Amino acid sequence: MIIYQATKEKFLHHLLSNEIHEIIEETYTQKTGRRVAKNEVRSWQESLRYMGAVLDDGEIPEDAGISIEFAIPQTSKRVDFIITGLNTAKEDQVIIVELKQWESAEITVKDAIVKTRFQYGVGETSHPSYQAWSYSELLSQLNETVYSEGIRLNPCAYLHNYTEDTVIRNAFYQAYLDKAPVFLKGKLEKEKLKVFIKQFVKYGDQTNLMYRIDNGKIKPSKSLADSLKSMIDGNLEFVMLDEQKLVYETVLDLSKHSGPDTKNVLIVQGGPGTGKSVIAVNLLVNLIKDQERIAQYVTKNAAPRAVYEAKLTGSMKKSAISNLFTGSGSFHATEKNAFDVLLVDEAHRLNEKSGMFKNLGENQIKEVIDAAPLTVFFIDEDQKVTFSDIGSSDEIIKWAIKANASIHKLSLESQFRCNGSDGYLAWLDDVLGIRETANHTLDTLDYDFKVFSNPVDLQQAIYKKNVARNKARLVAGYCWNWVSKNSLTTFDIVFPDHQFQMKWNLGTDGPLWIQAPNSVTEVGCIHTCQGLEVDYIGVIIGPDLIVREGKVLTIPSARAKTDKSLSGYKKLLKSNPTLANTRADNIIKNTYRTLMTRGMKGCYIYSTDQETASYFTERLSIKNS
Repeated sequence: MIIYQATKEKFLHHLLSNEIHEIIEETYTQKTGRRVAKNEVRSWQESLRYMGAVLDDGEIPEDAGISIEFAIPQTSKRVDFIITGLNTAKEDQVIIVELKQWESAEITVKDAIVKTRFQYGVGETSHPSYQAWSYSELLSQLNETVYSEGIRLNPCAYLHNYTEDTVIRNAFYQAYLDKAPVFLKGKLEKEKLKVFIKQFVKYGDQTNLMYRIDNGKIKPSKSLADSLKSMIDGNLEFVMLDEQKLVYETVLDLSKHSGPDTKNVLIVQGGPGTGKSVIAVNLLVNLIKDQERIAQYVTKNAAPRAVYEAKLTGSMKKSAISNLFTGSGSFHATEKNAFDVLLVDEAHRLNEKSGMFKNLGENQIKEVIDAAPLTVFFIDEDQKVTFSDIGSSDEIIKWAIKANASIHKLSLESQFRCNGSDGYLAWLDDVLGIRETANHTLDTLDYDFKVFSNPVDLQQAIYKKNVARNKARLVAGYCWNWVSKNSLTTFDIVFPDHQFQMKWNLGTDGPLWIQAPNSVTEVGCIHTCQGLEVDYIGVIIGPDLIVREGKVLTIPSARAKTDKSLSGYKKLLKSNPTLANTRADNIIKNTYRTLMTRGMKGCYIYSTDQETASYFTERLSIKNS
């Protein structure tokens, strides 16, 4: 999606008439359904004025293409400014310009990271050259038009308020400056940027280049599991953007300064698809291979561990795989500081006690912190899905203080699942009654979301989506007993009125259900899909979540007896009914939020309750049949 697109001539006309920012603001609202903050409008107004001065050059063709705010496919990231045209050999060229209003920066010891002043104060962020390069690299990986036609992407950054110093072009950042040069404040710098543009754009955009790119086929998304072996071998499979890069470099830096007497705890908060697992695995590889640290990837969830281990089976010894990935329940028997770094994914799922009967150890958070000088917790508290889940920032901080560890916090804001639609996640939180947001309706152009009135139609839609890559699955709220576990001829989820019947995932597949060849014919649950992803997810919403007169209600008693997620609810209900119902309400809503964010490209739903189905349909800006 492109917010503004025109020729250079038309862009300069809109700029000189002082309406460019108004046009962009209006188009942005139309295309995204969201309003723009005033400071962002002012930013557009100022930066585009500087770009206008750069483009006001007779040697830059009048029919060169200008695109503003181009959304990178499958992410929520946008390229500030793009110039398109042909070089002297009549080859397609794209110039990516990252615009910054920075006035100063500070060098850091972290690769591609600088400090600068933001609205909220001084903070660390990606160097503009790294940012411009990473956007172009990701675009070249994802867009078939770009990589199949060999379209040249030429990234750069323009810091039009920044006076030359010893920081922004420091030799420490040279590797990225070579890939994406930086242009600064002043007439001479403006002329250098003009030369850079004219080096690549001699003739105008005569082939509708940005239209072709914007409408080009998007390469199938990489999944972490499928890329795992290559990552372990040291290959770059995922380009880390912005705050992802900051988290990655922060961990590497902390690992160099952590020891038994200088313990560090880093809490990384991030919602679904923000790259928590990708960062954790990349860190695991770097820490072990490059820094020669003793590190492990830790997660309570058996499903992702099983999938990762299955992907590596045959290429590594089983003992070596076990040394990479482990559960969270073994550290009660681990010596203090036995590891250098522990990377705890899905930290919200940590329990207090360990063992099958939850009678071992004192507290998993405490035990993990004790086991390494540096512990990194990747957490999303809105994905707590059982009464046993105790992982929270407050709980981690409490145990970190007791361990005399320094505490650090970072956030992952932009997400790369759900087709990069932050709007979908905000809408989902609002529609499920988790938190009120401004996203009252959903534009399904950003994310393929459909409401089905018949479960058979949902089933067939998922079957159809699964044909291409075996990456579509059906899941459901745990409202039906798992009777097929002991009776293979029995179906678990049955809707007689629709002649629909399916079984929960087979016990033989266990946590590998999400990748098993024929498991699309089975229904998964929260326990077999959390922490993993597919292209399309079909979700059956059971009677544990209903809507009455626009209010989202949860019914704990509608959960299956074979589900242990609400274990402890009835006991707590007797002593503290308010707390019991609040916790159960959060767990049920979080469960559906988690299920409905497993799809990278789309989510299709069917509700067993008609009023609930109608509610979801009404909350869409585009009605689905």
